[in-house]
Amino acid sequence: MPIEILMPALSPTMEEGTLAKWMVKEGDTVSSGDIIAEIETDKATMEFEAVDEGVVGKLTVAEGTEGVKVNQLIAILLEEGEDASAAEAAPAPAPAAAAAPKETPPEATTEAPKAAAAPAAPVAADGARVFASPLARRIAAQKGIDLAAIKGSGPKGRIVKADVEGAQAQPAATSAAAASTAPAAAPAPTGASAEMVAKMYADREYEEIKLDGMRKVIAARLSEAKQTIPHFYLRRDIQLDALLKFRGELNKKLESKGIKLSVNDFIIKAVANALQEVPDANAVWAGDRVLRLKPSDVAVAVAVEGGLFTPVLQDADTKSLSALSKEMKDLAARARDRKLAPHEYQGGTFAISNLGMFGIDNFDAIVNPPHAGILAVGSGVKKPVVGADGELKVATVMSVTMSVDHRVIDGALGADLLKSVVENLENPMMMLA
Repeated sequence: MPIEILMPALSPTMEEGTLAKWMVKEGDTVSSGDIIAEIETDKATMEFEAVDEGVVGKLTVAEGTEGVKVNQLIAILLEEGEDASAAEAAPAPAPAAAAAPKETPPEATTEAPKAAAAPAAPVAADGARVFASPLARRIAAQKGIDLAAIKGSGPKGRIVKADVEGAQAQPAATSAAAASTAPAAAPAPTGASAEMVAKMYADREYEEIKLDGMRKVIAARLSEAKQTIPHFYLRRDIQLDALLKFRGELNKKLESKGIKLSVNDFIIKAVANALQEVPDANAVWAGDRVLRLKPSDVAVAVAVEGGLFTPVLQDADTKSLSALSKEMKDLAARARDRKLAPHEYQGGTFAISNLGMFGIDNFDAIVNPPHAGILAVGSGVKKPVVGADGELKVATVMSVTMSVDHRVIDGALGADLLKSVVENLENPMMMLA
């Protein structure tokens, strides 16, 4: 019987990908463990290995196809003794749009709360029943969404989780009679459509740039972050003269080993130490609870062509500055080549975004969920400051802004965390203790 090869989920959040390249062709013999394709997710290009052995009977998805849904049929493998006719007789895959997205229940915990009962099945304005999954009905109730106004993508038009997650809340019609007499409610603002924007510039010369998977995910996640995370911002100036002097001394001693520490390495270490010194802030938002972590797993934003990665340095509080420097350089290089594995850029409790090397004095970063905060780092600039003795002097000052999720970290707790970061950076010897 032919073996169906399906589009794999190469990360926990992957829903679709691009079949970038086939490494085999129809008629080739493959063994378990052979690389048969390269698949692009929103973050990386990864190799896909065969699980079974046999002969490639049919490639059902062309090389370079974008938007291939997870679990969609991409190839057929023939077992020993089967011929090509068996591949032709294999059932055709269902259209991707008709496949209902899998609704994954929350991860089990030792004391899982009882799931709230799904709201009753909604009714449209004409009295017809609106078919929706229990999970979709619960999400709609929480967000104040009228299911009657949503077109379902599930089997027979059933509304599923994916349909309501991106929908805007609208006042639901209270009854069929009210709906027929009351004027239609104005939909929540979602911005002008692509067609409307294109019409505005119909008489202007422009180039249309198609969004790739990474850009789409960045747009969706950051829009969600700004809409759903209650941000607040804490700002401090940090005097860097002691750190710059200490860094110079260390780099001279480490030169023979080929190690050169950057200011960013010290910032990573300072944040990692601060998360240990203020453990209540070392946490993430998990929907209906907060998860407080023991290790300091620090994410660092890395600019790549078309977007960015946030590789995570796990257990950063236990690693030396030289170890962090080496690991960060490796992660950044592979991020730019889109060669990171999912576990290398997922997770972490806190992030760092450093635009100081681009000459930016200060800025406000957007919290990347489920992180509780992100430190936006500006450039070090010579400024006049008043010393402890009251005398005016010139110092190298770096401005930082901590963006915080108020659901996880309150103002006083955030102030304690930022104070600890400042103390570590202004007294760099503390980071070696």
